[in-house]
Amino acid sequence: MRRAGDLASTNCDAGGRSLRRRPSGFARTAERLALLVAWAVVVAAFGALRPATYLTWSNFSTIFGSQAVLVVITLGLMIPLTAGDFDLSVASVLTLSQMLIGILNVRMGWPVGAAILVAIAVAALIGAINAWFILFFRIPSLIVTLGTGTFINGVVLWISASQTISGVSDALVDVVVVRRFLGIPLAFYDGLILCAGLWYVFEFTALGRRMLFVGRGREVARLNGIRVDRIRFASLIASAVFSALAGTLYAGMTGAADPLSGLSYLLPAFAAVFLGATSIVPGRFNPWGSFIAVYLLVSGITGLTMLGIDTFVQNLFYGGALVLAVAASQLVRRRRPLEFS
Repeated sequence: MRRAGDLASTNCDAGGRSLRRRPSGFARTAERLALLVAWAVVVAAFGALRPATYLTWSNFSTIFGSQAVLVVITLGLMIPLTAGDFDLSVASVLTLSQMLIGILNVRMGWPVGAAILVAIAVAALIGAINAWFILFFRIPSLIVTLGTGTFINGVVLWISASQTISGVSDALVDVVVVRRFLGIPLAFYDGLILCAGLWYVFEFTALGRRMLFVGRGREVARLNGIRVDRIRFASLIASAVFSALAGTLYAGMTGAADPLSGLSYLLPAFAAVFLGATSIVPGRFNPWGSFIAVYLLVSGITGLTMLGIDTFVQNLFYGGALVLAVAASQLVRRRRPLEFS
């Protein structure tokens, strides 16, 4: 029996005979492991070019530990995409969350734990507002989240007076980047745990399966008794909460709150989530594919930087990766149209 999340399909004639050959077992395994193989090739290539600097534990520790923010925001973005909605406000929510932590903890003297809880609550409220506009007025999610994201950017600049707030509690910095396990900052393991938890939800819970069905076809899901609007509502709130968690990690990594730099995570997150859909569970947004895609992309950018390529290569790399990732995911889906609200 085919898995519910498998997007690959076989056309049949009126008699039920297959008109398209199913991929062989080897081909399916190759599809699932393609990102891991690509990651190994990237590491081997740059390792051969810069063995003294690239193939060091210090370099890999930095790569793993520094990308936890991107991992978490990518996982958050994947949730509404699975249910068929875009959320272009994730980077803005991240920026607002770390700014709230900076203002409450540094300027107002709040305990950092209380500041984090407020940031998460505000993020959940933003997710609920996004969902209300999308579901009540039936406005495409792309438009709503683009608008709310831009609005949030203005709020961040307003409450921060366009200034960076330094001096976030050492307790948060210590937990995120100072403490290490196997030489890797604990932030990496935070992203790993969230990825494993999300994988469990999608693979082994009714909620995860319903979300997949909603993303595959809302009307069919509704006719089968699934409360489509409730699933979409929950997915948008979860996306915002994950963005707030990413903002918390970002504040802990930098020890400060910056009103602009968090916005740069939007494009890499989209690139990673679509690239991740080409492997592990081909044709479907999936946590482990997205997790591997993040480190594949960052490993490539790190290697290019070590070769002396200018910093603009990061935009070229992420932008090109996004287009190629979407194209590759479409090939895996047998070029069927992507359907979002």
